[in-house]
Amino acid sequence: MNLEYFHLIDRITDLNVGERTITVEANVPETSTIFEGHFPGYPLMPGVLLIESMAQTSGWLLIALMKFKRMPFLAAVKEAKMRTFITPGTKLDINASVLHEGDGFYMTTVKIKVDGKLTCNAQLTFKTVPFPHPDLRGHMDIVAERIGFPLQAITNG
Repeated sequence: MNLEYFHLIDRITDLNVGERTITVEANVPETSTIFEGHFPGYPLMPGVLLIESMAQTSGWLLIALMKFKRMPFLAAVKEAKMRTFITPGTKLDINASVLHEGDGFYMTTVKIKVDGKLTCNAQLTFKTVPFPHPDLRGHMDIVAERIGFPLQAITNG
């Protein structure tokens, strides 16, 4: 994770376009300026960043399903639950799957597990649009390579 740049996904570990699921790994950094204020002496990963990590996980799944032709943007968060505290140095396993799609929107269900135990979950809604700017598309190509986005998943289907 690079919290300062909102790069919250470290690596895609599984992407199944047919089953419409994705699993990613994200490692909460040991140190970050975010932890200086959240909270002094008791650093915790902010819930809003956990939701963002779930949104980014879902986003990569949706990009794959749309064959990298459209960009998903978070539109709604429903049923978000933070079940325990996440501390610096924790490895997160995040899994997302599609619940529903239609008319430019997708709904996903996402779970974060730590050591196999459910720690956070949510239902998320996304609006999808054609990439609004070539610079954004170029940036997403760079991030895709960094996190191991399997291009074969969208070219073989």
